[in-house]
Amino acid sequence: MKAAVIYWSGTGNTEIMANAIADGMVSAGCETEVFDVTSFKGSVKDYDKIAFGCPSMGDEVLEECDFEPFFESVESSLSGKKIALFGSYGWGDGLWMRNWEKRCEDLNANLFETGLIINSTPNDEGKEKCKAFGSDFAKY
Repeated sequence: MKAAVIYWSGTGNTEIMANAIADGMVSAGCETEVFDVTSFKGSVKDYDKIAFGCPSMGDEVLEECDFEPFFESVESSLSGKKIALFGSYGWGDGLWMRNWEKRCEDLNANLFETGLIINSTPNDEGKEKCKAFGSDFAKY
C-alpha cells in the first residue's frame, strides 16, 4: 500500500497536521510520502491512498494560487481513489470542508470519513487526532 499526503500551508498549521497524519499512517504500516503541493511532481495515479490538506482561506474556500489549480488538475484521476481531506481554519464553521467533501463525492472519489478540521495551531490533543485520523485512513 502506497500513500501520499499532499498539502498547502500558509502559516504552518496545516503542515503540522500533514506530518502528524503521515506519522499515523506510517505507524499503521502504510508506506507514506509527504509533499507540499508545490513540490509534488508525480502522478496521483501512483498512489493507492491520498490525504489532501488545505486550510480555509478568504470566504471559506481552498487556497486559490497553488492548491486549487493543483486539485483541479488531478480531479479526473480521483474517481474510485481512496482519499482523505484535512485542514486548519481560523474562522467560520467548516463550510470550505463541507463544499470540498461534496466536490469529492461528485467526482466519485472514495472519501474517508468527514474531513478533519482543526481551529488554528494543532495542540497536543489536535496532533493526536491527526495521528489517529492517519492511522484509521491507512487501514481504510
